[in-house]
Amino acid sequence: MKHAASSKGFSLIEVVIALAVLAIALSALINSTSNATANTIGLRDKTMAHWVAMNKMAQIRLSGKWLEPGIKKSKSELAEREWEVETTIGGTPEPSIRRVDIRVRQPGDPKETSLTLLTGFIHKRSQQ
Repeated sequence: MKHAASSKGFSLIEVVIALAVLAIALSALINSTSNATANTIGLRDKTMAHWVAMNKMAQIRLSGKWLEPGIKKSKSELAEREWEVETTIGGTPEPSIRRVDIRVRQPGDPKETSLTLLTGFIHKRSQQ
């Protein structure tokens, strides 16, 4: 007895299921790659903002000036990008030491946010 034409290969349902599994796997891969890219960009921005803050702190320390308490806003350029810098000088319990907080953000970011906050201290040098 002969069987009706036996098929060799995949049925239409098997092909559709394989394509569905492939589509799900590829969409998960694309989503994962997209998240990794966004994280990398965010880390790059935070790193550069921290460098801007460290440069500002170095400028303050190297100037040797005794800064009065207050807030000063400025702009800085690094890596062909402009950064907004907010420097807050505050007092400490020790009168000869000032606290310096440097916040860095990208232009257009909300004022209450920052990519980095660097805190340091400066000492009043005695006049000789």
